[in-house]
Amino acid sequence: MTVAAVLRQKGSAVVGVPPDATVAEAAGIIAHHRIGAVVVREPDGRLVGILSERDVVRGLTIHGHALMGLRVSALMTQNVQVIAPEATVDEAMELMDAGYFRHLPVVSRDGMLCGIVSIRDLVRHRITVQQSDVESLQAYVMGRGYALGRIERSTV
Repeated sequence: MTVAAVLRQKGSAVVGVPPDATVAEAAGIIAHHRIGAVVVREPDGRLVGILSERDVVRGLTIHGHALMGLRVSALMTQNVQVIAPEATVDEAMELMDAGYFRHLPVVSRDGMLCGIVSIRDLVRHRITVQQSDVESLQAYVMGRGYALGRIERSTV
């Protein structure tokens, strides 16, 4: 299971804001799209950061209500962890677990943003694959008659 497979299933659309957007604008976008983070991109598409709900809450404790007028660039996480589309779902989950974050931009070898995955996306994909595996095993067993007690035994 690769991160690319997850993106194929969920889609590769990415909601983003420019670094000069206000935190209020970014928070509005997060709330409107019902997502947990937005990527921060330059006009040329280059990824420069990520702003999550957690960043906004942390900023609120530091800046109070003045937070909403700040630029996203003042609050975003700048050293963004990214993952390649070829990476496995397990590798993505390990990276997210080790870094205590829930959103991971997917960036190709040439530096292009391919999408973003959340821990929810990865768990959902893993469950779907496991359900498919269980159904395949059940079909295999049922097709052989094992589950119905119709096992033929040779009498030698």
